[in-house]
Amino acid sequence: MKWVTYRHRGTSQLRAGLLYHHYIVDLPFLLVESEPPLSDSEKTKHLPCSLLSFIEEQDQWRNELMSAHECFSKKDEAEWEMLMKEAPDAIFPYDPALLAAPLPKPSSVRDSYSFEQHVKTARGKRGLDMIDQWYDFPVFYFSNHQAIIGPEAEVSFPSSSEKWDFELEVAFVIGKPGKNISREKAFEHVFGLTIMNDWSARDIQAEEVKVGLGPAKAKDFATSLGPFIVTPEEWRDRVQGEQIDLQMEAYLNGELISTGNLNQLYWSIPQMIERISQDCMLYPGDVIGTGTVGSGCILEQPDPKWLQPHDVIQLKVERLGVLRNSVNKRGGE
Repeated sequence: MKWVTYRHRGTSQLRAGLLYHHYIVDLPFLLVESEPPLSDSEKTKHLPCSLLSFIEEQDQWRNELMSAHECFSKKDEAEWEMLMKEAPDAIFPYDPALLAAPLPKPSSVRDSYSFEQHVKTARGKRGLDMIDQWYDFPVFYFSNHQAIIGPEAEVSFPSSSEKWDFELEVAFVIGKPGKNISREKAFEHVFGLTIMNDWSARDIQAEEVKVGLGPAKAKDFATSLGPFIVTPEEWRDRVQGEQIDLQMEAYLNGELISTGNLNQLYWSIPQMIERISQDCMLYPGDVIGTGTVGSGCILEQPDPKWLQPHDVIQLKVERLGVLRNSVNKRGGE
């Protein structure tokens, strides 16, 4: 399934929905379609309007949701056209401009540092050797979960920065709470995958990391997520042991500048979950980035040319879609 958060037509309200082919179906409307049909009392139950609330409560809706999903998946084009006429506020054609981040305000955002090529290259750019301790366990930092932007949005970099960068990442969303989760059980706690752009002010970052606490203001202003959260049945056939074979690409103003694969992770998603959940509860809606794939940012390019106003970045991950953003003027001026 491909889950979205969209701007309801004619209002500023954000609502959750599922993407079928090229149609968005509003989440509460899913209970209308079921096989066998739901009783009147069952139809009075309402699925949550927000995706975060649904993820937190998904177990109580599982049977109805799977039944409805099967019914919608079988519809042909004529049936979709009829449904749109009957429920124009609940079913409508997919338009990327309608989308917000799938989780506009996730419960938390962590970002890992798990692609060896990226770590080596980024440290080399600063004249540093690879740090031995990086190979001991997967590391991560907390980012600003209140500074999430979605597809098609403009990103504004800090006014004091001159070196603007993007970062091509995949993020996974926790769906099942847990503490001290083993690697063997880790995928059971993943609700789905999405694309992440961990925007970076490199000049601010270079000064901050000298203190030894990692980036803060260099990452504090924006993180892009989207366009969808894609659940495991859409990518389970690409899981090989603990790795997931998904091609990753980054385009700057239409030009391909980075290619990689999610299966190039040195620290796998199960290893990240095991480490992060050690003595710490993970909650539904927590977002965890994998870190930047090798070559997946301007910093790693042979001759870095930093982002400029009006540049367009498209991050493409196989089966997860395309996350497109443009660069605004400095500080959102």
